[in-house]
Amino acid sequence: MTEHEQLLVLCRRLGAAEPQAEIMARQLAKRCDQLMAERGMERIAALTYLLQLVTQGRSGVPPPGFEGTAPPPPAPGSDPAGTETR
Repeated sequence: MTEHEQLLVLCRRLGAAEPQAEIMARQLAKRCDQLMAERGMERIAALTYLLQLVTQGRSGVPPPGFEGTAPPPPAPGSDPAGTETR
């Protein structure tokens, strides 16, 4: 099985429909190539890093440095719970 086919299977297992899985697999391979060129990473290390990002992101775990901040407080007079009726 080729690397592309393996990435397709993985993307499908993560819940992507066929067209989306194809796009995701190509994007992962392209970004892998970029990491290899930009950071001098080995292919296996670059793919490992990317696949960890994908699986963590799917689980809702942000990568280090992307935790974000707390949402802003509601504006005065707004109904953040959505319970106001008109």
